[in-house]
Amino acid sequence: MTLDQLQRAASVICAIELDRQAAPEKLGDWPIEIGLWVGSGATPNRMGRRGEPDPQRRTVRMKVLDFVNNSTKPQPLPIERCPWCGTRFARDSFRLSPNSDMPRRLDLFCVNRECDFHTSRGRPIPLHGVDEPIYRRLPAFMIATVDKFAGMPWTGEIAGFFGAVERYDADGFYGATESDRGQPLPTSLPPPDLVIQDELHLISGPLGSMTGLYETALDVLCTRAVGEVRKVRPKIIASTATVRRAEKQIGALYDRPAVQVFPPPGPDRRDSFFAQAMPDDDPGGRLYLGLAAPGISPRVVFLRGVVTLMSASQYAWDAWAGKPDQNPADAYMTLVAYFNALRELGAARRLVEEEIRSRLETYGRRKRIGEADAGLASRTISYEPLELTSRIPTFEISATKDRLAESFFDQKNRVDVALATNMISVGLDIIRLGLMLVTGQPKTTAEYIQSTSRVGRDSARPGVVVASLNMAKPRDRSHYERFRAFHASFYRSVEPTSVTPFSPRALDRGLAAITVALARLGTSALTSQPTAARLAANRADVEAVCQAIAERATRVDPPQAVVARARVQTLLDRWQGIADKVTGAGGTLGYARFGVARSLLHEVLEQGLTADERNFRAGRSLRDVEPGVLIEIIQ
Repeated sequence: MTLDQLQRAASVICAIELDRQAAPEKLGDWPIEIGLWVGSGATPNRMGRRGEPDPQRRTVRMKVLDFVNNSTKPQPLPIERCPWCGTRFARDSFRLSPNSDMPRRLDLFCVNRECDFHTSRGRPIPLHGVDEPIYRRLPAFMIATVDKFAGMPWTGEIAGFFGAVERYDADGFYGATESDRGQPLPTSLPPPDLVIQDELHLISGPLGSMTGLYETALDVLCTRAVGEVRKVRPKIIASTATVRRAEKQIGALYDRPAVQVFPPPGPDRRDSFFAQAMPDDDPGGRLYLGLAAPGISPRVVFLRGVVTLMSASQYAWDAWAGKPDQNPADAYMTLVAYFNALRELGAARRLVEEEIRSRLETYGRRKRIGEADAGLASRTISYEPLELTSRIPTFEISATKDRLAESFFDQKNRVDVALATNMISVGLDIIRLGLMLVTGQPKTTAEYIQSTSRVGRDSARPGVVVASLNMAKPRDRSHYERFRAFHASFYRSVEPTSVTPFSPRALDRGLAAITVALARLGTSALTSQPTAARLAANRADVEAVCQAIAERATRVDPPQAVVARARVQTLLDRWQGIADKVTGAGGTLGYARFGVARSLLHEVLEQGLTADERNFRAGRSLRDVEPGVLIEIIQ
């Protein structure tokens, strides 16, 4: 989903940047750029330099050199095509600037000579995907994940996002972490004034609670003062689906009492702008079928269901007498199999590779006694099914989505089976998909609606969703027994979201992180890495942190306001105690373990911490739940 958003938004930014270059006297001299600020699993977070140890080759420099020397290697950034003309990037598209030994940024160029961003024009695509140049360039449009904001207490350069910069040059802007570079900035930069949250319904449960807590720091840092009294908070636009009690969720997440739906629904509920009620004879939509077999293993049900569906789709494909590339059965030739857990998906993958493939090769011969035509056809499928799961690298997921969008008429790129988890519930917008097998009822109705709506998006070809339910599970049995009634009104069963940012467990996990983030990013004297020991000298400025968190808690969760205030005060006192102890011994106190005698912050899952150190645990992600185990897979 993030990559699709980047591709679309980058096209708009390219158009705006070209207009700016055509009229700089009206639109300014500074480039209008877009940034992709996500985790290291999708983009490299550091530029790297010659001679720097990088055994896992995670820096941009090593990724660019690997891709230039061997184009089969993953691209340095997860965007594969030029956002302006759609031409696929090649080895000449990625250039380290100013040189490959000490690069400071990664420039992207198009290889299409007709494109406005071709190398010969010397105009790079206005896109940055590496953390280090993003902190300097401060793009006008940022695409980020909520997990990335967990780095606020750890990274002082993030203060630049909120306007905490004082100097600049042609390479970017600089704040307290690089105060010796550039020339004084003639005017201050404003903080972000517009926040767009996509898929708001996903920000719920434990993730939503942690996000709501971190939003406390974001809201304070993004608020700008107008005059002596008035404060202006950023406007928040959120898109959501399959949600109930959105007002309560938004209040807990963003501390906004007023929620306005835009565009407002019209006077006719059958046409509310967001949805239209179609007549019964309309060919679009989706057909839901329930499949259950008491006393038979779910794996056997899956095997026989997949074989029958794929054989029947092949029969429909073969029966088409028109042009091969316009076959209406194309929507059903690719089977998307949905699973609730990776364990179930792994078992199904083995069935596809070993049994389903061999059975399909002769399945068309199976007929009942006296039956002339069973409506089935033998079929040869590829050995390995494709996956859309969290265990697949980002660049492979992007390639998988491209292949899924290709017609089955394409002999080289056709996909027979795609195995997926709930990753596909958002962002998989491929029109041609029309067939899905859901193994087991998903945990929530919202997830069921979101996942199954990935098929049947072509108005001319309805989607077919087969729900394979395990009768040994009470929940699956219940859905099967009232299958028709449930699907006739399943939007009524969507669960309300739960967001409790100031609950005791959420405060245990995130209060120290947002306290340090607000103090560090909101006070320039505490922003750089080795300045954590200066708390005492800036305690008056930091007291506003306690007040901001307490006021937020008062509005969101009044019973927890007193607790939150007391805990923040305790954290500040202990921070000052640690600072006095370290400086008294002649050492330096930093926020992370880099060039200092002692670190204030520690990982949430770090072991062997003292009582003082446990008070300042801060996650690098909002999803840290258990420590990882290193496993080497030998094939």
